[in-house]
Amino acid sequence: MTSPPSPMPPAGSDAILVPGELTVPRPVFVPPPPPPMPVTVPISWLLVNGSPAVQLRAWRDVAQQSPPAGRWGVLPYASRAGWYLLGTQDHDGTWPGGMLAVPMGTSLHGVGTIPAFRRLLELGWDVDAPGMAATRRLLFRLLAEDTDPTLLAELRPTDDNEELVRRGRLLLREAAAAALAHAGFEADPRLRGAARRLIDRVHLFLKSPQAQKPWVRIGNQHVLPPEVAMPSFHLLVMLSYMPQFCSEHYHFMDLLFKWLTQPWPRQVPMQQVGEHVVEQSHYVLGDFLNTRSALDGDMPSALAWLEAVARLGWLPKHEGWVKLLDRTLDDRKRGVWTPPRSVVMPAQVPVWSWPVLPLHDAAAESAGKAGAGRDATGLSADVTFRLGLVARIAGRTIELG
Repeated sequence: MTSPPSPMPPAGSDAILVPGELTVPRPVFVPPPPPPMPVTVPISWLLVNGSPAVQLRAWRDVAQQSPPAGRWGVLPYASRAGWYLLGTQDHDGTWPGGMLAVPMGTSLHGVGTIPAFRRLLELGWDVDAPGMAATRRLLFRLLAEDTDPTLLAELRPTDDNEELVRRGRLLLREAAAAALAHAGFEADPRLRGAARRLIDRVHLFLKSPQAQKPWVRIGNQHVLPPEVAMPSFHLLVMLSYMPQFCSEHYHFMDLLFKWLTQPWPRQVPMQQVGEHVVEQSHYVLGDFLNTRSALDGDMPSALAWLEAVARLGWLPKHEGWVKLLDRTLDDRKRGVWTPPRSVVMPAQVPVWSWPVLPLHDAAAESAGKAGAGRDATGLSADVTFRLGLVARIAGRTIELG
């Protein structure tokens, strides 16, 4: 008995004929998207118009070349802003502003310890310099799991309420961990242990049903209950400088990426802490940079966000962030960023993003018309450098101009 012949696919079909089996559809070939255009970084312009810190970091971090010998080795220490910060530092490594205070505008007066330390890192200061070493010892002390109210500085409640003290210590622990990761201490077991405890709290929340609907109604407002442990901007900055640690906790990172790409809710992040309801402005409620207006309304925070998600390897995976980066790159003329009319530099910048801008000596250059012009050039150089850095970290091809 002969077997029936296999059916022939119709003419013009994409089906594949397999002897003795049913025809299966031919897989549709989807061509990969074209690679993004190379990003031109005007390195020559930055070396002339940028501040000493921008010159060094553009050469080292964007061009990825060893700076020439000579004056390049002392470029970070030519920053007047850096020397002002060190001049106002106390002998114990703290700053008079407390722990997390940030001044208004481009002033450096009254800055707190953690943002001052991170600004010095952005300026290219060596982490082993005497003033930096004193602060570094304090930051490691802040990683401890305790409720010592004497470490809270401006966050210390008047009555040393236990719940508020615990909340303040957790906030300082996250901010200190971000600063130490920024300083390159990813391999230090003290930081890794603190980082593990911090993400464990958030991991429990992200994988719980409460993450889908965290808000509860108290009186006439929606607040977060005490047990909610949302990720913070400080935690995000910490993870962005700990790539090996992130690869070891990929399950948590997948949940975190899903959380960061959801729409940002309209509610103000108020949380019940004991008998008090306090604002938790350091919480990340979703996609911080979901519109062009969010970018234009706070350029320092937008650049800090793009750099953080680029370091985490997430920027190329999110179409919205890629478009915002491309649009900002399109605002450049001959590679130099010039602020469009829609861009606003806010008077108050959040603690987590304050260290990013400005890296030029804005306070010293803003007196008089000539100074104002230099300040505008310095801001253009700062943003031009930062865009090149983000593009480099995101895997874009860099062409030096």
